[in-house]
Amino acid sequence: MGIASRSVGRSAPRLLVGAVLAALLTMSTAGAALGDTSTTVPSSADSTIAAPTDVYIRDVAADVGLQPHSYNPLWASPDIKVCHTAVECAVSQNPIVGITNYIFVKLRNPGPYGSGLGNGTLRVYRTTPGGGATWPGAWTQIGAVSVPVPAGTTTVTIPWNGVPGPGHFCLLARWVSPTDPMVFEGPDISLNTRYNNNIAWRNVNSVNLFVGQPQVRPFAIGNSLTVATRNDLVFTPVGAPFQAAGGRIIADLGPTLFERWVAAGRPGEGIREVGRNQVEIVSQGSARINDLLLNPGERPEFSLIFTATAATTRPFTLHVNQAGPDKEGAAKTDLGGVEYQITVGQQG
Repeated sequence: MGIASRSVGRSAPRLLVGAVLAALLTMSTAGAALGDTSTTVPSSADSTIAAPTDVYIRDVAADVGLQPHSYNPLWASPDIKVCHTAVECAVSQNPIVGITNYIFVKLRNPGPYGSGLGNGTLRVYRTTPGGGATWPGAWTQIGAVSVPVPAGTTTVTIPWNGVPGPGHFCLLARWVSPTDPMVFEGPDISLNTRYNNNIAWRNVNSVNLFVGQPQVRPFAIGNSLTVATRNDLVFTPVGAPFQAAGGRIIADLGPTLFERWVAAGRPGEGIREVGRNQVEIVSQGSARINDLLLNPGERPEFSLIFTATAATTRPFTLHVNQAGPDKEGAAKTDLGGVEYQITVGQQG
């Protein structure tokens, strides 16, 4: 949704934006120049501007299109799904490398800031799973389709041709329309998602383990600011902890991140060093690897290693996210993460 041509009812959410918009509107222009030119807010003096429409994509199940909102996590949208065939699957799947997969996005109309038929383009992007993915430079477009969106829920399918390895990605969906423009788009994707109801983000990954056979997942943390920042990795079980069933989670930080962590004094909670460049998550509650230094514009990648010692019928869910400042001098906040859905089987 945009800041131009809005009714009085939009004023309350705009007040909530307050100082954040004041600080970020200057970089909105740069973001639009680097991204889609169609996101530019039209001049209010243009007499041909149509009435505002409001198509939105949910960030969480309770999302009704208000912007900004305070729901978390921002990065597990229920309205974005990956399937292996052109028939929509019941539950989102990890894409299969090298073949055509399909992305299904649900567009909802109307939201609280407009009405009528929505006309625009749905664009879907990918990046390495994790946090701090600077917009637009860290994102690669997968596909786009122009569609009308009538009242109700419209499901749009975008083919994903030739999925590259290793097959684990974060996805971003953007609804781009001249009658439903963005509030702003700066480099921080978390702020963009929270303040624009036509942007949604999905970072959900399945980890299907067999006893004694580790699986590795890439994870990236980034700094979208122009100053160096210190960031935390936060590990939070949702429900029963994976470790309680004999599971192990190890973060292989690689030499650069590990050396920076050592230089910071090895700060953290619920963790222990277990090998060269490796830190194991031992807490069955929340755990943290703290104060990882990131230079301006940097987004290093490391690995998470999952292993299991016993099969179980119980599924496990783990949230891993990056906590860091979203603007200079700010306190640490959620900059993005991944929901890992873990199962453990016994190979026959």
